[in-house]
Amino acid sequence: MPFCANCGAAVEGKFCPKCGASAPGETPPAGGPAPSQPPAASANALPDNAAAALCYILGVITGILFLTLEPYNRNRDIRFHAWQSIFLFVGCLAIYFAEIVVAWILPWFLMAILWVVMLAVGMGFFVLWLVLMWKAYNGQKWVLPVIGPMAESKA
Repeated sequence: MPFCANCGAAVEGKFCPKCGASAPGETPPAGGPAPSQPPAASANALPDNAAAALCYILGVITGILFLTLEPYNRNRDIRFHAWQSIFLFVGCLAIYFAEIVVAWILPWFLMAILWVVMLAVGMGFFVLWLVLMWKAYNGQKWVLPVIGPMAESKA
């Protein structure tokens, strides 16, 4: 049984039942449009909104990844989300390490209060991370107060 060269479906007659292309060994009808195939580069690419949301998924790692991958590094919105993701997670790590240093300096009873503050800040960053991914997936551009303009200038 022959298979369609265009879509891979089984062909029993002169034309593919799935895509309408002529069967192997048959010539396409004169005057009719030849079956078209999507370009190979765009067939494997992610949609822009999915790529923008994935910039945030692993922070610095996916930010750098989307800045270096070929179809995505030409899109200004994806570059913006990648840079904002990098700046957000570097800032989050800086705040976390600063809290740890302050916790070592404080007496034990104030350190317990600081750990509660650290938990609240961590939850805030987690919610911010989810919101940024959600907005990027929906095609919205949410510019954060300090790091957003820096990301826009880099994009």
